[in-house]
Amino acid sequence: MAPNQCSAVAAPDTLWAFCPNTGAAYAFTVFFGLSFIGHVAQGVLYKKAYTWVVAMSALWQTVAYIFRILSINEPASLGNYAAWFVLILVAPLWTNAFVYLVQMVMGRMVWNFTSRAKVFGISAWRFTSIFVVLDVVAFVVQVYGAASTQSSPTISNEEVLKDLHIYMGGVGIQQLFILVFLGYAIGFHRTIKRQTALDGHARSRALVMLYTLYICLLLITIRIVFRLIEYSKGLQSTIPNHEAYQYCLDSLPMLVALVALNVVHPGRLMPGSDNNLPSRKERKNGLRHKSGFEHFDMSAARKPDDREDNITWV
Repeated sequence: MAPNQCSAVAAPDTLWAFCPNTGAAYAFTVFFGLSFIGHVAQGVLYKKAYTWVVAMSALWQTVAYIFRILSINEPASLGNYAAWFVLILVAPLWTNAFVYLVQMVMGRMVWNFTSRAKVFGISAWRFTSIFVVLDVVAFVVQVYGAASTQSSPTISNEEVLKDLHIYMGGVGIQQLFILVFLGYAIGFHRTIKRQTALDGHARSRALVMLYTLYICLLLITIRIVFRLIEYSKGLQSTIPNHEAYQYCLDSLPMLVALVALNVVHPGRLMPGSDNNLPSRKERKNGLRHKSGFEHFDMSAARKPDDREDNITWV
């Protein structure tokens, strides 16, 4: 082994093209692991089962770095290398899903903090079917592309580049959906700003949660732009072989997003069963309770043209 060469690179049949930093891998394993424990504990504390989604993001990130450590110690193992490579690419999709799927955060905000439970004519529960499908599409494309790049140790550079382009297509789709969601979020932002009936405490809670979602979307976008640039020329370019880029522009932004959702937890800002989205049966029965309007007569607050038959609850 050359004096400045690490064991991960010097090992026979190694899959590493550079010397990975073991200390950084251990550190991020601990950081993501602590965030995972925090999200599980908060989900139990606030009795919010839907937070399993963001906990899953932290778990996948933790497992990704565990496999990265295993791969550093066994540099010729395709299984360990492929596991961390694929997991680190697709784990952020869980954070993305938690941020904008209606069953998680945004839908509950629309339900709790708007008088009609709608933005741009789209009800909180209708929003879920749209973005569940969109997120699944992005997830499948990214997993397929990422996994295909590690399908064989002898895969050609041409095949790797083709598979990376598939992954990048999924990432691009994800960013497009984020922009669509951002438009919906801005519409929600304008709605709660205009609502004079919403009490000040409820408005403050809504804005704190919304600004946190904006931060998460920005961090996810930074990560997406980085991945698009990184893989535009395949795995043999400069960026994939310098892990500092990955830590600073991928893992760190995703860690900050997870911690932000620990600090500004939706279960704390939208507590109790009354803040959960109603079931289909409850909607059919005309349930209209929302926390920000607990002491407010909805019919009295509508404008003259806000007729009852214009409100879609199912």
